[in-house]
Parts: sequence; structure tokens; C-alpha cells
Amino acid sequence: MNMKAFSVFGFHHTGKTTLVAKLIKSLSDKGFKVATIKDIHNENYHADTEGSNSWKHIQAGAVMTFARGLKDTALIFPQRLSLKEMASFLTCDYLIIEGMREAPVPKILCAETIEQLQELMDPIVFAVSGKIAAQEILNLQIPVLDAENELEDLTRLVLDKVFDLLPDNDPACCSACGLTCHQMAAAILKGEKQRSDCHSDHPQQVTLTIDGKEIVLVPFVQNLLRDVVSAFIANLKDVDPEGNIRLEITRHD
Repeated sequence: MNMKAFSVFGFHHTGKTTLVAKLIKSLSDKGFKVATIKDIHNENYHADTEGSNSWKHIQAGAVMTFARGLKDTALIFPQRLSLKEMASFLTCDYLIIEGMREAPVPKILCAETIEQLQELMDPIVFAVSGKIAAQEILNLQIPVLDAENELEDLTRLVLDKVFDLLPDNDPACCSACGLTCHQMAAAILKGEKQRSDCHSDHPQQVTLTIDGKEIVLVPFVQNLLRDVVSAFIANLKDVDPEGNIRLEITRHD
């Protein structure tokens, strides 16, 4: 997926949205196409309004609904989507995520106090910003940059550090590289790995197509399907057990 992604995260009222808005403009001014995701944890928030026509479409069973007005358009899903699912609908150079602490992407941590830094710091934070940037912070191994006065430096750091979005596969089904996506992100930032070391981005040896849609398979599932079918083929007579295999199943009601 040729989309570089990073997150701006931290506690409420630490400068996250201000920083995101400045980085959107800075990257856009440099000619990059930018998309954003705002992760919202307010339990009272809904993307749609109960009782609206689009809400009625969803309640009737639509898996997604476009709501088009005179000035904007929204695509509404009746469930919480994962980062991978949301990203599949985006085409951009840079995806900026506000929030989503658990995402395996490089992160800028916004904070107001040293205590917040200590609580939220993790190996894939590559910069600190927000209100705390006005303070003098000692013995921190990553840059502390003020979005107001050092935006250009922060933008250059984004261009240098941020890489294409990792697949965020379930470690139980993948880890073909020997690492989780979080561990891989940390290793890339340290210079110990390259983005190309992610095995999920390599061409699939096993392809699965359902109703014309190709399904992306993690390496574990690819290996499982390949081994089961290959074992069956190896027991057939008058076939080359090393030949390419195509298996198609047509199902009727």
C-alpha cells in the first residue's frame, strides 16, 4: 500500500488538533495529497443522526450509505472499522491519524507535562510536540519541536521518518518477518529494518478470489492453503507435483 502514515496522539487539550492542521497545510503546500483519520472516543458520538433518512437506510440493512449534500459528501458504515479497512478507501500520499495510540505507525506525541510523556512514550514515537514543547526537556532521545515556531523542522522530520502503512495483521496469523507490526515499525525507525522487510507486501504465492474480489492472505494462511492443496496433488497420478496449481470452486444455491 503506497500510503505513508503517522499518528499524532496524546491526552486531551495538549495541542494535537492544532498540530495536525498545521502539518496538513505544510505537507499540502509541498504538493502532497493528505488524508486524515480522527479517532473519537466519546461514547455519545455518532457519525449519523438517529431518525435521518441515511440512518433509516442503515437500519434497513445497507452495509454502507453515501449521504450527499450540496456542500459535502459522507460515507457511513454501521460498524467501527479498523485502520486497515479505513485505509483501503483512501488514496493519498500521507495519512495523518489523530489518536489511535494502538496503530503500528510512527507517532508524534503531544503532551503538557513530563508525567504525560512518561505515561504515553513508546518505541514508535519519533517526535514530541504540543504544549510541552515550550519547556526545556533534558535527556530525551528524540526531537522536541514546537508546531508554531519549528513547523518546517517537524515537517522535514515527517518526510524523513514516516514510511508506508504496515498491514497491521494479527500476529497470530502473520509475523512471517519474525516481528509484530508494532515491533517492525520500531525497528524501521531505529534503522534496524527496512519497510521492504515486511513479508505481507511481497507478491502472494497463493491467491484467493471470491466473486471476483481478490482476498489478501497473510503468509500463514497462504502457507496453509498451499501445503494442503499440494499434499493432495502429490498423491494424484500422471500430474507434475511441482507444476502451478489452479483450483476453482463453483457453488450453487
